[in-house]
Amino acid sequence: MEEPTSFPNVSIPCHNEQRDKKKRFTVYKVMISVGRQEWFVFRRYAEFDKLYNILRKQFPAMNLKIPAKRIFGDNFEPEFIKQRRAGLHEFIKRIVTNPQLCNHDDVRTFLRMDNMQRFSDASEDEDDKHNGSTSRTINLGPSGNPHAKPTDFDFLKVIGKGSFGKVFLAKRKHDEKYYAVKVLQKKVILNRKEQKHIMAERNVLLKNVKHPFLVGLHYSFQTTDKLYFVLDFVNGGELFFHLQKERTFGEPRAKFYIAEMASALGYLHSLNIVYRYNGHIVLTDFGLCKEGISQTDTTSTFCGTPEYLAPEVLRKQAYDNTVDWWCLGSVLYEMLYGLPPFYSRDTHEMYDNILHKPLVKRPGVSHSAWSLLEGLLEKDGTHRLGSIDDFNEISAHSFFSSINWNDLEQKKIPPPFTPNVVNSFFTVPSNFKLHLFTSL
Repeated sequence: MEEPTSFPNVSIPCHNEQRDKKKRFTVYKVMISVGRQEWFVFRRYAEFDKLYNILRKQFPAMNLKIPAKRIFGDNFEPEFIKQRRAGLHEFIKRIVTNPQLCNHDDVRTFLRMDNMQRFSDASEDEDDKHNGSTSRTINLGPSGNPHAKPTDFDFLKVIGKGSFGKVFLAKRKHDEKYYAVKVLQKKVILNRKEQKHIMAERNVLLKNVKHPFLVGLHYSFQTTDKLYFVLDFVNGGELFFHLQKERTFGEPRAKFYIAEMASALGYLHSLNIVYRYNGHIVLTDFGLCKEGISQTDTTSTFCGTPEYLAPEVLRKQAYDNTVDWWCLGSVLYEMLYGLPPFYSRDTHEMYDNILHKPLVKRPGVSHSAWSLLEGLLEKDGTHRLGSIDDFNEISAHSFFSSINWNDLEQKKIPPPFTPNVVNSFFTVPSNFKLHLFTSL
């Protein structure tokens, strides 16, 4: 076998905890690059240990070392994992810088050196092999960066999946900044004729960089098979993850969150965009946004989260941006009471409740909070709060009398709760989902 003309570069940027039946174990992501090709493999400690024992017996003079097995203590303790990862990195780095070891059959198998052509895209994994490819170029407009490429990033962890692709936590190599990179399969988009929705999402994301409570798009690029959207990464977890843990929020905390959501929705409406989804402190999923909808315009597409659908959407009637204010009322109700206002496990019964069941007053909230809920959850969209003067009506409501909207948008108001965010990139919370990066 010929010796390699240049040594591979290797790194172990992150790890992930997984389960096999009832057993927990840690897998390490090993990034490998040779020239302009880059790929990765996932390996458990036991696989490192097996390779070590093979090489140790064949090359005793090399005095190779890997972190020892831990007999006592917690194998998942963060500091222990960090030290083990560093030790494994030194072990594999020493191997690939030695021509004799690097060309060893077991090393090449361990690093998939003979399959590197198949794994040249660091954002690819096993799921992507079955999606096929397309050479068609999609016009990315002003967000397109023709010089960007997947190898500009270390793709650290899948933090969400959707019908068109995945969202990765990624670190850009040249400045070590973290981003959420949305990777979409072109073939799936084209086969489903969803180009218009994807481009609408891109257009909205481009406008979002001007608002503090909306995730923005920094730039986009594409390969033969995929589209890449490089987005803000907001490390705080999903708002509803925290709500489920605590069941309800107190009124001051709910007011803070709802005010930020209302501000974000009002900004979208000023751009003639209807959000049509459940609100978050940092709104991120704009695939269902409808562009070009002014206060007097309507649309009739049936979409959104079932629990928050407005009556006019269920009736398949033309609707305007007041559907967003219905959604805001539904989210506020859930924050205060623990469930959406017309919830039922039976979807058909829930739809019937939304259409016909009156909003029944429940104790536990202030008069101004209930007044806001009544205004937002008005079944007749033409009489709903916000139907005349949009966000200005919402912001003027007595429930928000203590809110200074300028201070809120400049983030001068201290949040009522700060999540316990671990800065280390290899311990991303497991509750991240495709469209739910919430800054609290």
